[in-house]
Amino acid sequence: MLDDFQNVLSVSLSIGEVFENLVVALICGVIISIFYRLTYRGPGISFSFINSLIILALITSVVIMVIGNNLARAFGLVGAMSIIRFRTAIKETQDIIFIFFSLAIGMASGVGLHALALSSTIFIGALLFILTKISAINPTQKDFLLQFSFHTNGGYDEAPFLPIFQKFCKSSKLINTKAMMDSDSLELSYHIVLKDPKFITDFVSQLKNSKGVSGVNLFFDEESF
Repeated sequence: MLDDFQNVLSVSLSIGEVFENLVVALICGVIISIFYRLTYRGPGISFSFINSLIILALITSVVIMVIGNNLARAFGLVGAMSIIRFRTAIKETQDIIFIFFSLAIGMASGVGLHALALSSTIFIGALLFILTKISAINPTQKDFLLQFSFHTNGGYDEAPFLPIFQKFCKSSKLINTKAMMDSDSLELSYHIVLKDPKFITDFVSQLKNSKGVSGVNLFFDEESF
């Protein structure tokens, strides 16, 4: 009886339909990867991740075609996927968005909704591109992580860099202090909020020229700390 129930729910696809679904998934995956390259703003782009977005759309399409309307296959797939552990940490929010983007388009291609897959790929990709360009034109990044070494000379209260902080920073907070080995120096880490990011070069330059300050490093991210 269970077999008869599964046969009623199962959907058989012809070779032509399978090939058509895979071609649409491939085209959409390539378009998604292009939009990823156009919207990526990190220090170094990962071409392996770009290729993975294309393959992910194809694999998702295949999985959807295998499952079809078969409940037993769907539960079996859930059980198989539950034993997989992903140990690669995804730090960028944009990467997570594109992973779900590729998954969703692969699902639409797998069920044969080709018009939906293609139109959604172009629309969502164009929207992400526009939002990225707007963010680039109107930057709002003011939060930074500042690290530098300071030679104490036996006293820390009279640090010459504090007036520079007051001049350029809206706020500053000491988040870490580390004593350097075999020297009378401290490695200081500050979370700072600049009054105006346009003067970041002047801020770093004056800080480097301060007495006792060396090894100035300023880090920032698209996300606030």
